[in-house]
Amino acid sequence: MFTGIIEASGIISQITTEGTNVHFDLNSSLANELKIDQSLAHDGVCLTVVKTSPESYRVTAIQETISKTNLSEWKVGKSVNLERCMPANGRFDGHIVQGHVDQTGIVKAVTDQGGSWLFDFEFDNQYGNVTVEKGSITINGTSLTCFNSGPGRFSVAIIPYTYEHTNFHQLKVGDLVNLEFDILGKYIQRIIRGYELP
Repeated sequence: MFTGIIEASGIISQITTEGTNVHFDLNSSLANELKIDQSLAHDGVCLTVVKTSPESYRVTAIQETISKTNLSEWKVGKSVNLERCMPANGRFDGHIVQGHVDQTGIVKAVTDQGGSWLFDFEFDNQYGNVTVEKGSITINGTSLTCFNSGPGRFSVAIIPYTYEHTNFHQLKVGDLVNLEFDILGKYIQRIIRGYELP
């Protein structure tokens, strides 16, 4: 389980394809603290550490993960938001995040508001995912609050600290991001609507 509070960044140093699997090697300040079989969220995607060294580590993504996230667009040199699992005695500074991306979204607009940044996103609402005004959303692993919520769209405001310490400062219009919708909302929607949605 994660909380959506980003700890560090990782830089992709190598991408290797093996059958339908893709191995990602990343350099990060967290590398010397990681161990094999540890779960680590990468832009909100929970991946298992399979190899470590003092300065880098490797994770592997299977086809199911590649097809539902933006990992297929990752390139060497990309900066990725990282969060380790929450310890049992930790604080919930964000919200309940599973690291299971529901779908991708697209950056539709970025507005500099002279002290913060407004990001507008759109997503395909055929899957039944919803946001609510002042509800929680995870974007590239970052716990944020929604507003301007509507069918297939929402906005978030980014403070300077978040802008500088995540990869939000690199996002531009047209970029694909990983979205994980609030787990409570997903269960409630499933109870109300049943399994009529894909």
